[in-house]
Amino acid sequence: MGLRKGKTKHLLESGIDCALIAVELYNKPRAPFRVETYITNMIMAWTKVFHAHFNNTIGPKYFYKKRGSNRYEIIDGERKAWELKTCIRKYNKLSNAVKANLEFFIKLRNKIEHRHIDKDSIGTIIFGECQSLLNNFEDFVVKCFGEQYAINESLAFALQFSQLRTAKQQKASKTLLSREVTQLKDFVKKYRESLDDETFNSQEYSIKLVSVPKISNANRNDLAVEFVNWNSISNEDKAKYSRLLAIIKERHVVREVINSGRLKAGEVVARVFAESQIQNFNHYDHKCLYAMFSVRPYGVEKDQNPFNTDTQYCHYDEAHDDYLYKDEWPSFIIDQINLGNLNKQIWKNNFSTGTKVEIDGFGQTDATEN
Repeated sequence: MGLRKGKTKHLLESGIDCALIAVELYNKPRAPFRVETYITNMIMAWTKVFHAHFNNTIGPKYFYKKRGSNRYEIIDGERKAWELKTCIRKYNKLSNAVKANLEFFIKLRNKIEHRHIDKDSIGTIIFGECQSLLNNFEDFVVKCFGEQYAINESLAFALQFSQLRTAKQQKASKTLLSREVTQLKDFVKKYRESLDDETFNSQEYSIKLVSVPKISNANRNDLAVEFVNWNSISNEDKAKYSRLLAIIKERHVVREVINSGRLKAGEVVARVFAESQIQNFNHYDHKCLYAMFSVRPYGVEKDQNPFNTDTQYCHYDEAHDDYLYKDEWPSFIIDQINLGNLNKQIWKNNFSTGTKVEIDGFGQTDATEN
């Protein structure tokens, strides 16, 4: 559909501009912080296009309101609009693979922003996810606003060096052993392992490419690069491609590990501090919350039965007499803080009075968003 001048068109065009800037910078080999800039701009692009869609379909209702009030939340004189995570939830029509791809970059951006490292060191690992993030963006734009807003003709394939500089890479790889880079690589690995096979293997989550020289004796005007749509080829051809992949890909051996993906209390605190809108979130705040929601026993309760945890969020580690938390726990805290359902006064008052609160369904009946 064609859009007249107005807020919807402005938001849509701004989102497309963000995506084009992201690709332009990503494809510049000497541009600093290529991957970080790409991720940041693509998240801005997705957010703006979601806002354009909401503005076009439900009007100016994609703004947060103060709890218990019809007044909007104001930041620097402007109404606070839904962030990308809320947009995804409100839209509720994306495939599991597209949602997994977006959630991956939301989490990765938050981790990258608070680390002082060479962010490009992670770029080669997540190339497939980066490409899918862009493809999914264009698909979403076309679905919501029509083919006239497709941007594929504006893009070009990035040139790639055909030979890996193995000697230099092996020497440089030592820099990848820093603690912070290792943490980022571990995050990528754990996130991928948390996905079911159907989602992980989907091209909407991550593009899997094989570079094969193309031999053509037909038309000399043929494109030098062609992409094969996995969903449109026969099972026989899929089998051939799979055999080709089996020849060239590295063999990855997955071994069972104990407590894989679990978080220590300090990691929960650090993540909530980094990703939520609360100021100075600390270990005491965390203690108030897990006691308030009965996620794990506290004080005398722990002495009586240390195993009495809410296993959806927390497990007792008997070997170390400690508690480990699942990713769902900090995600729940961050979401409820950012939605305005939790703040320091609430959890401190409940902790001081020993008040317990049911975690299931918390915030749903009190939500003030329209």
